[in-house]
Amino acid sequence: MKERGGKGGSQPSVNERYTQWKSLVPILYDWLANHNLVWPSLSCRWGPLLEQATYKNRQRLYLSEQTDGSVPNTLVIANCEIVKPRVAAAEHIAQFNEEARSPFVKKFKTIIHPGEVNRIRELPQNSKIVATHTDSPDVLIWDVEAQPNRHALLGATESIPDLILTGHQENAEFALAMSQSDSFVLSGGKDKSVVLWSIQDHISTLATDSGAGSNGGKSPKSGDDKPTESPKIQARGIYQGHQDTVEDVQFCPSSAQEFCSVGDDSCLILWDARTGYSPVVKVEKAHNADLHCVDWNPIDENFILTGSADNTVRLFDRRSLTSNGVGSPVHIFTNHNAAVLCVQWSPDKSSIFGSSAEDGVLNIWDHNKIGERSGPASKFAPGLLFRHSGHRDKVVDFHWNSHDPWTIVSVSDDGESTGGGGTLQIWRMIDLIYRPQEEVIDELEKFKSHILTCSTP
Repeated sequence: MKERGGKGGSQPSVNERYTQWKSLVPILYDWLANHNLVWPSLSCRWGPLLEQATYKNRQRLYLSEQTDGSVPNTLVIANCEIVKPRVAAAEHIAQFNEEARSPFVKKFKTIIHPGEVNRIRELPQNSKIVATHTDSPDVLIWDVEAQPNRHALLGATESIPDLILTGHQENAEFALAMSQSDSFVLSGGKDKSVVLWSIQDHISTLATDSGAGSNGGKSPKSGDDKPTESPKIQARGIYQGHQDTVEDVQFCPSSAQEFCSVGDDSCLILWDARTGYSPVVKVEKAHNADLHCVDWNPIDENFILTGSADNTVRLFDRRSLTSNGVGSPVHIFTNHNAAVLCVQWSPDKSSIFGSSAEDGVLNIWDHNKIGERSGPASKFAPGLLFRHSGHRDKVVDFHWNSHDPWTIVSVSDDGESTGGGGTLQIWRMIDLIYRPQEEVIDELEKFKSHILTCSTP
């Protein structure tokens, strides 16, 4: 597969597309924050909700800094202010400078990471615990609240992970997941393996230590209390079935024993740890090229999404995954014109999902709307609900906010266009786009009546 953090070639129309998009921001968005990064970030994830106020919430945000070596690579914990729906004025959200930092995003803590941070995943049961992948065989576990805040200066010693998960024989760089139902971690790598760990015992210790007497991570521990080496745990299971690098993995939402994986062998594999170490179902030719990403529907567990270098997103039903020995998707979503890098279901609506790609676009889809549109609107891809075109190069990651389900954070590697390290955007489309049609018509009728009343002499 292509380097996910590399510089992608821009199409001639990218700047024109971006200019058109920016002119439509006041119409299409309820809220948007644009943040120019100092260094590229290959991953972005929401952390815990910190504070709820009348007009905005404050929430943790996890990012990375992929540097050029002049300063260390870092895992960044930021505080983000999220303006609530129907609060921001339309004229305000369009007034941003592409080369400026956003006042809504403030760095809270820096962890000096051993190597580049390729992927970040939070533990759903305790989102202060995160896992990271770098260019090594190990998975690193961090208690971000208890970790000391560090200054990322050249020559500074690396932060010490709270736990290291071992089991891969070669580098595991991207495929990483944490279970919704238990403290299990899943990883895939260049050794063609899927590896499963349970960190329950260690997580219990970490949570207890950080909750009682923690200094909040504002300064390093002193004296003999400062750890010098990370504890390590070995895998519960190593699963073999892929013929090439495993690029992404995901748990079944209701079971830490069931999971799936995709790889550069064009295969989607379903596993069950209770039945052994071999595939339960192997879907050959799930796509026509390398598979980059997979996600399992958290509400309707029959549905699994995959994204590929063949520029498509495919929806599979696990009750009927194959036909004549090859992948048989329920639907193939075609709107991207470059490799799909990330797919993710909405945490709130079972039919809604997003996909981002090397074309700089993040699409929002509703598979329930396939076949609904006809006539003049039929030129749009079936199921396409919204196109977010605020990035000017590959959108390497995005994450739905479970505390504010239509709010999304996305990050792109478009530093050459923005004079920085890339772009972080936090955005929410206007609710007239996704609300039931009857509600929208009723609301517009009220506005119409109001306008007519106000304009009557």
